[in-house]
Amino acid sequence: MNIASPFRLKPRIDAAESERRRKAVDFARGSIRFEGGILSSEVETLNDRFIAGELSDEEHTAAILALYPVN
Repeated sequence: MNIASPFRLKPRIDAAESERRRKAVDFARGSIRFEGGILSSEVETLNDRFIAGELSDEEHTAAILALYPVN
């Protein structure tokens, strides 16, 4: 029997995927700093969760965009 659950289990990512994500975040962080910006602690927390595999690419992007709604 397949029962839908409100809790979605995140698959663990391997070390190579975590490293790929860390490099992507570091690159984005560097680009933002180059432009004179600094990431908020909220965004850094989301980045950490993304690198750890708790968030997918899409969830990571959506969570960051939700912090800064466009009027």
